[in-house]
Amino acid sequence: MKNKYCDSRVRSLLKQINAPEVVGIQPANAFRDLVQLPDGEIRHYGFKNGRMIYIASRDCGLSWQEFPLRKGCPGACIRSPWSGDWIAMLDLHAYAHEFFLDADALGLQKGFRVYRSSNGIDGKFTSSLVSELNHGVPRLPVPMRSRKRWVLPCQYSKNGKHDLVSFYSDDDGKSWNRIVLGMIPEHEAIAPHQGLRWQNHGIEPSLVELKDGTLWMIIRTSLDNHYQSFSYDGGENWTNPEPSRFYATITMPTFFRLNDGRIILFWCNTTPLPELDHDKQHELTEWERKGFAEDLFTNRDAFHAAITEDDGKTWIGFREVLLNERRNDSDFRTSGGNSYCVDKSVHQSQAVELPEGKVLVSVGQHPKCRRMIIFDPKWLYEKKRSDDFHLGLDSCCTFQFVKGIAGNIKDGASGHCAYNRRPGAQLVPEPEGKQHEVLQIARHPDPRLVHEQQGAVWNFPAGKSGEIRVSLRLVKGGQGIRICLIDRFFNPFDTVARNYAQYTVEIDGKGRVKGTKLVLKQDIWYELVIRWTDSFKKDAKFNFDNKGKTFSAPLVFPSANGISYLHMMSIAESADFAGVLIRNVEAKVK
Repeated sequence: MKNKYCDSRVRSLLKQINAPEVVGIQPANAFRDLVQLPDGEIRHYGFKNGRMIYIASRDCGLSWQEFPLRKGCPGACIRSPWSGDWIAMLDLHAYAHEFFLDADALGLQKGFRVYRSSNGIDGKFTSSLVSELNHGVPRLPVPMRSRKRWVLPCQYSKNGKHDLVSFYSDDDGKSWNRIVLGMIPEHEAIAPHQGLRWQNHGIEPSLVELKDGTLWMIIRTSLDNHYQSFSYDGGENWTNPEPSRFYATITMPTFFRLNDGRIILFWCNTTPLPELDHDKQHELTEWERKGFAEDLFTNRDAFHAAITEDDGKTWIGFREVLLNERRNDSDFRTSGGNSYCVDKSVHQSQAVELPEGKVLVSVGQHPKCRRMIIFDPKWLYEKKRSDDFHLGLDSCCTFQFVKGIAGNIKDGASGHCAYNRRPGAQLVPEPEGKQHEVLQIARHPDPRLVHEQQGAVWNFPAGKSGEIRVSLRLVKGGQGIRICLIDRFFNPFDTVARNYAQYTVEIDGKGRVKGTKLVLKQDIWYELVIRWTDSFKKDAKFNFDNKGKTFSAPLVFPSANGISYLHMMSIAESADFAGVLIRNVEAKVK
């Protein structure tokens, strides 16, 4: 595809981008409304103040302009590689307004339909009915490379439940065959959970075609992992869905194939807090208690990417592309209202490839949180990261949750399935009086909080082997800290994170290092060094200041993905205003 808008100025600016850089805010939830035209123009559809619009960029996503959408246009489409027609599939049923697909405003008919234009993406469009059933929020269909066939994975919704389905077409989208896949297991209220999660029976699937023609589907579920299914005959038959290696819960995954054949997975590598006893959450409806809706989303603040060069056998990166910029807000639930979207999350996505090897990814839901980002996939290959907090806590999550009303707030009130926030661990002056701040992890009594213990979560490139260094200082009167190395995001104060960590080092308020006879002194800086050589099979080794005796940290929860997170949390059992100080952190992986 030749990009007529990518001149020398644009190329020069693109070359300067490596780490993720925000370039805009899209006018709709990220999942299907981003499209790249053959000449290089990029559009993102949505609406503003009740008007259907799109924003367009003619400089590879670096700047954007707003345009009205013509009535009768279905928004984002994909161009057929065989006929050149523009095709979209929309289901304008119950989800229409929530996902910016307003049938009346668009001048379109209701029902699950395929739309087609031979006159360009701006129409005129014709449509034909695919199904009377509600198939939720289908993405754009995928044209196969190995044969002349369209494939579209989606879900069928009925009575609050979902069946995972896939459509395929061999006549360029004129007619479609429907395949129902196997069911995803339901979530069960077993420890550490006291209630049911929202039962997602396999929804929002994403699809990629591998080099040998195999179709790989990855699926949103209510469990701790995305599930996956494969088709070896172009989508006519699918394997029974099974857990994938990717951790995620009730969030949307997105496969994206680069022109050179590599595949990027965008997803939220996060695990929510354990479910509460819903019978004690009196504000919940019976519908919500039985798992037909969620009480609280606690895992939608970190958005990740990983890349594979061998069709998914090995993966590189597991890095945070975006942290929710609203994650610390005390008015998290109510800011921005619920006019067009209720979820303040960064869990939905869609991507296009740009010149100079860059990628533009659209992320997020609520206007307060959604972002469009450009980054270089080379950034995923980096092997080290460090932070001394001199630029603040932008790279960390330290928030705490404030108790609030759970569930879907009724009667038009603002607030939906979310806690308000309070900044937790904070930067304080270094004790020696230097012009430098350090991170204090403590426990401040506050009956408003879900958990009082403070913590900090920090991401680095994933490694099955590597080392991490933490410069820490035990303060007189402090009650200690637990430091975990782990392969996914847990909330900073999550008390069960240690059960899923690969390795843990715990130091109590008297300086005693758990599992050893070592006792650290107070008010002295130490550098904790933890080295691991196989996050799936072997124990780690740790010592302090790279001298003295080396100790073993047992492998708790094996990980085939490699370790990508440092999770530090207070273990204080009562008020602890002194806490533990952290001066800097550094990770190197192999």
